[in-house]
Amino acid sequence: MKAELISIGDEILIGQIVNTNSVFLAKELNKIGVAIAQITAISDEKNTIINALDQARERADIIIMTGGLGPTKDDLTKHTLCEYFDDHLVKDEAVLAHIENIFKKYVTTPISDMNRAQANLPSKATLLHNRFGTAAGMWFLDQDQIFISLPGVPYEMEALIKNEVLPKIQEQFVLPSIYHKTILTYGLGESVIAERIEKWEENLPKEIKLAYLPSLGRVRLRLTTTGKDMVTIKNAVDAQVAEVIPLIKDIYYGTEEDKPIEVLIGEKLKQKGKTLSCAESCTGGAIAARLTANAGASKFFNGSAITYAVSSKTQILGVSKSLIDQNGEVSAAVVESMALGAQKKYGTDYALATTGNAGPSKSDQGREVGTVFIGIATPEKVESFQFNMGNNRTRVIHKTVNQAFEILFSALLKS
Repeated sequence: MKAELISIGDEILIGQIVNTNSVFLAKELNKIGVAIAQITAISDEKNTIINALDQARERADIIIMTGGLGPTKDDLTKHTLCEYFDDHLVKDEAVLAHIENIFKKYVTTPISDMNRAQANLPSKATLLHNRFGTAAGMWFLDQDQIFISLPGVPYEMEALIKNEVLPKIQEQFVLPSIYHKTILTYGLGESVIAERIEKWEENLPKEIKLAYLPSLGRVRLRLTTTGKDMVTIKNAVDAQVAEVIPLIKDIYYGTEEDKPIEVLIGEKLKQKGKTLSCAESCTGGAIAARLTANAGASKFFNGSAITYAVSSKTQILGVSKSLIDQNGEVSAAVVESMALGAQKKYGTDYALATTGNAGPSKSDQGREVGTVFIGIATPEKVESFQFNMGNNRTRVIHKTVNQAFEILFSALLKS
């Protein structure tokens, strides 16, 4: 079973927004055994949409479109779909009532005829209820192929996928089981790891695929297979994981299961009943942002101090001014004091701290661009690590965040 994803909107083509919808859709469809044939981004123009649909139906069983369903005249998707399927618009009273209720409860401006017109929908479509917005989803069946049109607003689209689309796909098709296992490694590059595991990789069963997924400071190794029985394919992949771990045990930090490391950290902290805080300088709150982007972070994350200036390090974290004068802001002594200060201030078991020179020039103390110190305070001790993260400011920050998570995750695995 193959699907094609079509994202509609000039805002994607000019780089005004990032196409996160396709990433989400690909992951969710893959989980239920639907392979992605192609991902396309197109402008909101009738002929462009029609051409994309014609091409997609040559490659895929399911075509999912996102975007182009707003109330304004430049949102042409549903009108184009009517032309494509030789259909016409009819007013859906239930959708109209839903739109009017949204305006009554949540919108301060009066409802307009343009808003009400969103209840005019193709007669041949099965409507998908959008509980969070005014644009209904649409499901068309045409010559054994499914065409789905969804709003482009991410949280609306995601709810429709989970509550409406995926259950309907699973009801109508017999889908294969698909299983992924992702190994987390830190500290070595892709080519070095490939050399280490070369013989193991050569002996992988042909039905199990290995992918290297490098990113800043880490490489993930993803094993994937499909089959009729989930237990059988899971056991096959897990057996291969057990074989490769001894070859990379010094850089192995667990398995991801499609979860980012900050989610795994949260799970570990909650399992252990431990808490975390941060003191961030060069990362400017990026660590805290990654942690708190996930629901349930309040159960383990007590708070973070963004102590960018010397005065904030001394006043908020209690770092000694003489310690800073003697060692410089970017130093092991200071980052360890920051970690201890955060640990004390927020009353946590663990604390992460960062200080460094992200650029674009040398620091006042002569630290080169990319010099970063990461400190961690645990229930037993405090320690720090020095890195050179390169000379690109954005990469320095991102690599520091990833490295800090690696250090914390390693500490949690060892405790």
